[in-house]
Amino acid sequence: MKNLEECRQHIDKIDDQILELLNKRMKVVERVGVIKNETGGAIYRPEREKAIIKRLSIKNRDSGGLLNDSAIEAIYLEIFAVARNLELPERIAYLGPEGSFTHQAAESRFGAMSSYLSLSSIQSVFKTIEAGRAKFGVVPIENSRDGVVGETLDLLAKSPIKIVSELYMPIHMAFVSKARELKDIKRIYSKDKGFGQCREFLQEHELINIEQIPVESTAKAAILAAADPEAAAICSHIAAKLYGVPTMFENVEDTVDNTTRFVILSDFKNGISKEDKTSILVKLKDPLKAGSLVNFLQDFNNEKINLSKIESRPSKEKNKMGYWFFIDFFGHIDDEAVQRVINKHPKEVTWLGSYVKEKYGV
Repeated sequence: MKNLEECRQHIDKIDDQILELLNKRMKVVERVGVIKNETGGAIYRPEREKAIIKRLSIKNRDSGGLLNDSAIEAIYLEIFAVARNLELPERIAYLGPEGSFTHQAAESRFGAMSSYLSLSSIQSVFKTIEAGRAKFGVVPIENSRDGVVGETLDLLAKSPIKIVSELYMPIHMAFVSKARELKDIKRIYSKDKGFGQCREFLQEHELINIEQIPVESTAKAAILAAADPEAAAICSHIAAKLYGVPTMFENVEDTVDNTTRFVILSDFKNGISKEDKTSILVKLKDPLKAGSLVNFLQDFNNEKINLSKIESRPSKEKNKMGYWFFIDFFGHIDDEAVQRVINKHPKEVTWLGSYVKEKYGV
């Protein structure tokens, strides 16, 4: 290739080949969809997608390819999303409105072609999946700075819906407003946690005493700021752009590694991938007895099962003062070692889902 035009012609030929191969792949996907429809199999198989990405990443490194692992994952997640819609179009419910961080998390996993349903509360997401109005739901479960999302844990405790996947997303906040100068701002909208995550910025710019109005989401904050020239919002850059609010400051969060963990909810069980994480709810038979929690956890230690999280929540049972424990550990519910532990406590453990573990911050 001697010049730019020859390079472009060569790229066009390669693109033609890529298109032809993608269409061949989608024809096979269509057949897979027919088979799954006949057998009742789940369309979304996170463990299968993870295995494909891992295999291709290794193959790429071994062959000296120019793409890095993140690029391969980004490309194939979009291919998977298109493929799923060919197999069987599915609706995804999420904590909205459009432009919220949860919406961004949903699109990062299910792609731009999927059908999305914006809902105003986490409880509505659960109810929508339970009623069959959506196949999947996406909700936040914890933040690296603010801890767990209590509502999500409480709903998991009483819902038949399971966690089928998780993803971590960096959270970057923008300070946006239609006001010309900071001194013109009379009120600031954001989600309650948004104010907490940007307190240092507000203090540095002498905005800490401006009226702070909490709303249900940062995207809602952008919508309100778009209609009020004396207001500002702490929200995502995407929400600001979507609702036409100029950005005054980027990345106003206090910590640069602010990350939220989201979970994808549905009504099926994942297969074993050998890179799994499991979430359970533990209701100890005698929680006030000395050593009851330690003894329960010792069974995991005996089986060499690594716990990644334990979180206590008030049981909210009538006339009782007690706690339930949410536990994440590495392994699948069907692993032999895990089953040995679970079988010792059949009435104390509720399974909340087994899914492919994701790397923190990726």
